[in-house]
This record gives sequence, structure tokens and C-alpha cells, in this order.
Amino acid sequence: MTGKPAASAASTPAWRRIPAGVWTLGLVSLLMDTSSELIHSLLPLFLVTSLGASALAVGLIEGIAEATALCTKVFSGYLSDYFRQRKLLTGIGYGLAALSKPLFPLATSFGWVVAARLIDRVGKGIRGAPRDALIADITPPESQGAAYGLRQALDTVGAVAGPLLAIGAMLWLAGDFRSVFWLATIPAFASVLLLVVGVREPVAADAVHANKPRVAVGDFRRLPEAYWWIVAIAAVMTLARFSEAFLVLRAQSVGMSLAWIPLVMVLMSLVYAAVAYPAGVLADRGRQSALLQSGLFALIIADLLLANARSTTLLFAGTAVWGVHMGLTQGVLSALVAGAAPAALRGTAFGIFNLVSGIALLAASALAGWLWDAFGPAETFYAGAIFTAVSWLALALHGRLTRRPE
Repeated sequence: MTGKPAASAASTPAWRRIPAGVWTLGLVSLLMDTSSELIHSLLPLFLVTSLGASALAVGLIEGIAEATALCTKVFSGYLSDYFRQRKLLTGIGYGLAALSKPLFPLATSFGWVVAARLIDRVGKGIRGAPRDALIADITPPESQGAAYGLRQALDTVGAVAGPLLAIGAMLWLAGDFRSVFWLATIPAFASVLLLVVGVREPVAADAVHANKPRVAVGDFRRLPEAYWWIVAIAAVMTLARFSEAFLVLRAQSVGMSLAWIPLVMVLMSLVYAAVAYPAGVLADRGRQSALLQSGLFALIIADLLLANARSTTLLFAGTAVWGVHMGLTQGVLSALVAGAAPAALRGTAFGIFNLVSGIALLAASALAGWLWDAFGPAETFYAGAIFTAVSWLALALHGRLTRRPE
């Protein structure tokens, strides 16, 4: 070991040390998220105004859908470790998500939307853990925070583009939800095509693991204590942050017109994208705990602003701070998982991490829907602030988080 390589690496901008495959995976995420958010920014309104669903029903469908995606990651993560085929499973996941998109404009009942949402989220679940593990496989450990931040930022650019397209399409098509939903099929299938032609499994990793025994189900016991702390803290944080569908419903409750409500998701995603990459770079410099605590503080402020929103001013302020929370926490948690898990178990580690988070998200979204129907929007966001304070306390008691790559 010498000082020169470290100095050389330090002098190179973080984004230039990120492999081309990570950039491509980020663009794949951008296209799919454009498609998904075009639909999701309008779906709560479609369910409530066109299909007569309640806020509790919206909370349940969002919670079940996201929990399904996150729970599916357990199996796809383990299978990607067992077969050592990250790209194949990633492609199957993106393909299922693309195939689900035409079902939304064809939906004639609440059950049909549930089915389409579940297929879409199963696809997300299948691709999530293998893709996150693939990023760690092709990225040097000292750049993993920046790599996850970049992918999250590009994904979130798609989350900006989708609602913007939704606004333009709703104005152009006179509020016809179904016609707008058909537009979402284009970027979805383009995403799958880019993945197939633009991403390669790392050959070096295949050669290294070729003669090693296959991963067994019981090997999850090899995951270190630091990893389980990260899982526990992420679960409490997820309980504090219910589905973004309630940001859309909050916009409707303060009187925004249907065509302009997707601006809420645009604003949240813009802030999220702007914060995610710098947060990843800071995570690579050992600031993980400070970033997570700052993110939780931002969520408390966001909940309080949204609880007291009586106009679009406070609504947009709360939404923007919510985006700060997302940017400070999501990529950092992924980098922590990648750093704590052994390389051969990264898929399994991401799968378990997301299973626990999925259960927490289901509980949080169901509770938020019940609170909304029973007491109103303000009480829903006040409850979120309380859960966030508990999460902040748990993180403070644990102390400083450290990444421990094998």
C-alpha cells in the first residue's frame, strides 16, 4: 500500500470513478420510473374519483403493492446469489413491470387495478435486489456511495419526468385518465430494451466464483451484526414514512385541480434527485450516521408542514422537505447494506433488508389510510412525525454507523 493510488483516486471526481454499467442501470431506472410515476402520480385520483375508492383503500393498495415488491426481493436476491446471474433476474423484473403497464388503462374495477399494481410491483421486487447487488459487484468499494446515489438520482429524474408528462397529457387529453396511462407503455418497453443491449454481467466476478460452492438458504446467518442494525434502523424509518400517495391526496385536500396535482410529485422528485448524489458522496466519506439523522429531522419538518397545510404554499414546502429526507437516506442505506454484507451474499442481504422494510411500509400505509379516513389529513401527518421522532431516537442510541466491507 502506498499513498499515490489513494491520492490519485482522491483527485478524481467521484462521478468519473463510477463504472459505465452503473450509468446504464441508472438510465434504465430513469425510463421505467418515468413510466411508473406517470401512472402513480394520477392513480390515487383515478381510484378515488373514477372507481370510488376510499383513502383507506388507497393506503392498503399502496402498502400491499410496495410490500409485495420488497418481499419479492428476498427470493430474487437469494436466487441471484445462488445462480450468480444478476442481469437475468433484473431483466425479468423490468419485463414484468413493462407488461403490467397496459393493464392500467384497461382497468374497469378496483380489483383490476390491484392486479396490475401487484404485477408491476412483483417486477420491481424481482429486479431490485439483483440490480443493487450488481451495482456493488461492478463498483469499487470506495465509490459505492456515489454509485448508489447516482442511480437513485437518475431514477428520481424519471420520477420528475413522469408527473410532468402526466400534467401535460391531462391538459392535452382533457383529463382522460385512460388515454394518459397508455403513454406510460412507451418508456417502460424502452427501459427493457436498454437493459438487454447496454448492461453486461461482470466477467471477472463469474471467474472468481466459478469454483465456489453455491449459496445455501442458511447462509444468511453469516451476515454480520452491523448489517442487522442497518436493517432494524431502516425498518423503524420506514414505519415513519408512509406512501407518497398521501402527498397526492393532500394536494387534492387543499383544493388543487386534478390536472396540476402531479406537480407535487415533480417537486418532491426534483429535490430528491438533487440531494441523492451529494449524499452518496458524503456517505463514502464516512458521514452515514449524520446523513440519516439529518434525513429524519427533515421528515419531521415535512410532516409538520403537511399537517398544517391550508394552501399550496405549505403543501409545496412540506413536499420539498420530504424530498430532502428521501435524498439523504435512501441511497445511503443501500450503500450501508452493500458495505456490511459479504460479496457472495449481497443479493440475499438486499432481499432481507427490503423484506423487513416492506412489512414496515405495509403497516405504515395501512395506518395512514385509517387515520386519514377516521381523523383527517392533519392527524395522519402528525402521527408520521411521532414515528419519525422514535426512529431518530433509535438511530441516536445506536451511535455511529460504519460500513464494513469484507
